[in-house]
Amino acid sequence: MENTENQKQPDERAARMLEMYATRSFGSARAVQRLNFTITLWVIRVKVTAVLKRLLDIASASLAVVLTSPIMLGTAIAIRLDSPGAIIFKQTRVGKYNTHFICFKFRSMYIDAEARKAQLMTQNEATGPVFKMKRDPRVTRVGRIIRKLSIDELPQLFNVLRGDMSMVGPRPPVPKEVAQYTFDELKRLDAIPGITGLQQISGRSDMTFKRWVELDMQYIAEQSLLKDIEIMLKTIPAVVSGKGAY
Repeated sequence: MENTENQKQPDERAARMLEMYATRSFGSARAVQRLNFTITLWVIRVKVTAVLKRLLDIASASLAVVLTSPIMLGTAIAIRLDSPGAIIFKQTRVGKYNTHFICFKFRSMYIDAEARKAQLMTQNEATGPVFKMKRDPRVTRVGRIIRKLSIDELPQLFNVLRGDMSMVGPRPPVPKEVAQYTFDELKRLDAIPGITGLQQISGRSDMTFKRWVELDMQYIAEQSLLKDIEIMLKTIPAVVSGKGAY
């Protein structure tokens, strides 16, 4: 019995110390209660928003799969006839909080593309850890068309349905790129990656990596369901124009 009482005393002292600290920091016990209530509301809001975003992703991705299924079928046939290799290109990408997943794309390059990349690094036209070339010799004839129209990204609708990605969010990088990120650039991993985002409707590959990261940070800070819907609607004319896509 005496041991039990001795064990309670440190806990009670800790509780009193915590209450005293909170009261001194926030002025009164009522202020502490208001703070706790505000934090609770914020947590609920974040969780509800996440659920609604997921429902929006499932609904929009399912509709997009149905509407684009003829395009995906035609693309699969064209890729098979154009060059040897798999129709779907699978690549490890980095998602929210540095989690890894397999990202799906229609293959737009020759099967030896990764092996040839090292030879082309001196011709990289992008800034930062990203590699981009307007006239990349590794891209197939069909690949140039589907990349221009972003058709190569359509299989990522299944990544959305699987929960790996969202319809809207920062583009998922490859692990080698993330390994070169600065501390500030790592913050773009604080959201679920998306098929489209502010970067896709603001110039795509025509912007610097620094500006790309700034737009991702802006999206993460301002993200909402209405913002996602707005970006998805603006993606359609951006894709049709093909500006900055290569």
